[in-house]
Amino acid sequence: MPAPLTSPSRPLTAVHLVTLGCARNEVDSEELAARLEDGGFQLVDDPEDADAVMVNTCGFVEAAKKDSVDTLLQAADLKASGRPQAVVAVGCLAERYGSELAESLPEADAVLGFDDYADVAGRLQHILAGGRHETHVPRDRRTLLPLAPAQRRAAARGTAIPGVPTQTSPVTPLPDGLAPASGPRAYRRRLNGSPYAPLKIASGCDRRCAFCAIPAFRGAYVSRTPAEVVDEARWLVEQGVREVMLVSENTSSYGKDLGDIRLLESLLADLGAVDGLERVRVSYLQPAEMRPGLVEVMTSLPHVAPYFDLSFQHASPGVLRRMRRFGDPDSFLGLIESIRKAAPHAGIRSNVIAGFPGETEADVDILSQFLVDARLDAVGVFGYSDEDGTEAAGLDRQTDEDEIEARRAALADLADELVSQRAEDRIGERVRVLVEEVAGQGEATETVGRAAHQGPEVDGSVTLDLGHAGVVGTFVDAVVTETDGADLRAVA
Repeated sequence: MPAPLTSPSRPLTAVHLVTLGCARNEVDSEELAARLEDGGFQLVDDPEDADAVMVNTCGFVEAAKKDSVDTLLQAADLKASGRPQAVVAVGCLAERYGSELAESLPEADAVLGFDDYADVAGRLQHILAGGRHETHVPRDRRTLLPLAPAQRRAAARGTAIPGVPTQTSPVTPLPDGLAPASGPRAYRRRLNGSPYAPLKIASGCDRRCAFCAIPAFRGAYVSRTPAEVVDEARWLVEQGVREVMLVSENTSSYGKDLGDIRLLESLLADLGAVDGLERVRVSYLQPAEMRPGLVEVMTSLPHVAPYFDLSFQHASPGVLRRMRRFGDPDSFLGLIESIRKAAPHAGIRSNVIAGFPGETEADVDILSQFLVDARLDAVGVFGYSDEDGTEAAGLDRQTDEDEIEARRAALADLADELVSQRAEDRIGERVRVLVEEVAGQGEATETVGRAAHQGPEVDGSVTLDLGHAGVVGTFVDAVVTETDGADLRAVA
């Protein structure tokens, strides 16, 4: 029997959980937190108070991977000089690289894949006791389920899909604060007191975008049932949540494996019956999958934010074809026009990629003109980088790294200017703001929140002039008076 990492006089049961990456990863961290707590661990906010530090990594692009590795190394430094006895990697980077990551990063005591999540507490107990974890060899998780979407639900039983329960869990009650145990149970423990929470409705992706590796390590598309989503929304409201954002790798595909590609429309209507849930936001929509009925529902139901997170990625038809995507400026602008015709103040955001292989100066001009014409509320501009195992990494006409950065910087400057102009258009507009933070005291108190057109963390915020401190979790009707980039100032 291997010796424990140390020989403490107390049990090793405190764990600090670090979350990197997107809102989907936030949901996965809350699943891990629930499973750890159910397995006897105590979650602590300070890594210096922890026996183990678990890092939920991101493996999407090069910058995110570097951030994940740096965070693991920082935890290892703390282990060398403080209380923590183990550093464990989980999440997308861990799943994507598995044994390769474990070999290249010996500072981490273990690298756990998605298949380890169901017994993550047991895995961590074993590691803290000095046991060695056998790291998985990466595989294409799309091969775990049938190619036909309709056959996946039954085949998914026993398959590990973070955030998507695929088999009935034991009916033993969970401790207070963990997600309820009705039907296939989604383990979840809130890690903060925010009045907003992401709510995962599906996992995986069936698209084959040339630049994206996500489907290979997240797997094929699997939807949760509407009843499961509504039940979890009710539980989130009990935890103080007033706004949920529906997340998945591709939300506009929701229901394709349940026999109804328009199931998102009815799910949005069903969520209106959840008492106390005042705002529902939808994220990660594919422009090619948008349909008039979905636009109508998202702009007409009072509890649904008229907010469209549309993944354009580019506007040049030639570049989009090489990306294995669809569209052109006219079709994209037509979609935007249909949204603003139904809801003139709707929020529309997107991400674009600069420097994709084969992109010409003329393509950049097309993308630039599209951004000018689209008048988006928020734009993320990313420079292209090769991703292991993707088709784009092997394409010809690769763009020089310096040129990629030059194009990215120019597009980012243009996007910043256009987003500022779009925000200025909102001066005098009435907005409904969810209060998320109250800081300071007396006259220095600041009340900050988000309007319906602003997604969490990435789309700006609203500072409210109330004359008094606001209350976190309440909604305030206000009128926009000033702007600073995408950020607004408004008076109640």
